[in-house]
Amino acid sequence: MSRLLVVDDDIQMLSALEAALRRKGHTVETASNGFVAISKLEKAPFQAIITDLRMPGMDGLELLQQVRRTRPSLPVVVLSAYGTVPTAVDAMKAGASDFLLKPFSHTALDEILNQHVAAGGGPLTGSPRSSAESTEIITQNSLMLSLLDQATQAAKTNATILVQAESGTGKELLARWIHKNSANHNGPFVAVNCAALPENLLESELFGYEKGAFTGANNFKPGKFELAQNGTILLDEIGEMAPLLQAKLLRVLQEQEVDRIGGKRPIPIRVRVIATTNKELRKLIARGQFREDLFFRLNVVPLRVPPLRDRKDDIAVLTEHFVKKYGAPSQPDAETLELLQRYGWPGNVRELENIIHRSFALRGRLKIAPADLFDQSVESPEAALQAGQSVGEMERKLIMTTLEQTDGNRTHAARLLGISLRTLRNKLREYRVEEAAAR
Repeated sequence: MSRLLVVDDDIQMLSALEAALRRKGHTVETASNGFVAISKLEKAPFQAIITDLRMPGMDGLELLQQVRRTRPSLPVVVLSAYGTVPTAVDAMKAGASDFLLKPFSHTALDEILNQHVAAGGGPLTGSPRSSAESTEIITQNSLMLSLLDQATQAAKTNATILVQAESGTGKELLARWIHKNSANHNGPFVAVNCAALPENLLESELFGYEKGAFTGANNFKPGKFELAQNGTILLDEIGEMAPLLQAKLLRVLQEQEVDRIGGKRPIPIRVRVIATTNKELRKLIARGQFREDLFFRLNVVPLRVPPLRDRKDDIAVLTEHFVKKYGAPSQPDAETLELLQRYGWPGNVRELENIIHRSFALRGRLKIAPADLFDQSVESPEAALQAGQSVGEMERKLIMTTLEQTDGNRTHAARLLGISLRTLRNKLREYRVEEAAAR
């Protein structure tokens, strides 16, 4: 579970929240005002902050602004008994991850924590990134530089953008970069993971609801589109959105207005929409899983982030960047650099970052071994290649395991193995001949 910091000047509310969160298994620290909270943040890492809005001394917005200057990725949930749409928008502009009106159900808070803490990863350790670094894109690759040129032009307009790319390539980073370079850069950036929430919860998250709209709707809640007013909304994993919500989203894009659940009148919005997906939407359209009219509405400016295997000239500069982030600046030795260049990077830039982070965490330096590049979700090289096997048997097992990991994609498997496609084909032909002779 998570380590949480709860901030409220109301001692009864503070005690009730602490008890409820501890029952859920969280580790909880409390603070009665913003100054105490800042002091605790300097002494220990937390995975999220839950803070009241109105407090004497340093209020919730001032605390939020302080946190954003030093820990831009730390989730902060703002609570208030004086909720209005402008208040919620001010909180989101200041960088709040979410906004809840008092009184609220613990289920609602659980949903928010599950969404934002899961998205934010583990406890923050080491040096926090600055706001400038959080949108920095490291590249010297011609494909990426061309992509950034297109993104720069698109950022100057309010056009809807569709980013299609593999997982780990930096789709959300590109979306944040576009927002930062847009005319709406002073407005909020609101990210919604369409795959993280079930259909009914995603609908209320996107469009909001009125008090009494359904059982448990004790207060109104503005949706993410409202909270992104005059800014940018990121619809991550748009290919996972249910068909009914696709139809409602299409209407929002066409009419530039949203209908809260249980609302009596539509609410005009002015929001830049960026959608991202790691799926081929045209294939989903052919299967009847994605609306073609929504695809064309989203695909005004199509951007494709190239996978790391197609921009290997970026590996050295990315390695240098992650080395500075996680350890003492150093140059990789020749063996390590050769391994990094030969590997196929199915997990892309995220995988590269994780491997470098792991090297410093386990060894205190940048030293990559072949085992570090093996998929840890399947059996390890030591388990897969046991003593007593011949070199030929081990080679065959490694090739067949790699083909299984790539769903039979020979080109991808050859890249992972560091051999040519012709060599792989020859090896597979040998194995078929051996099998035929053995019958």
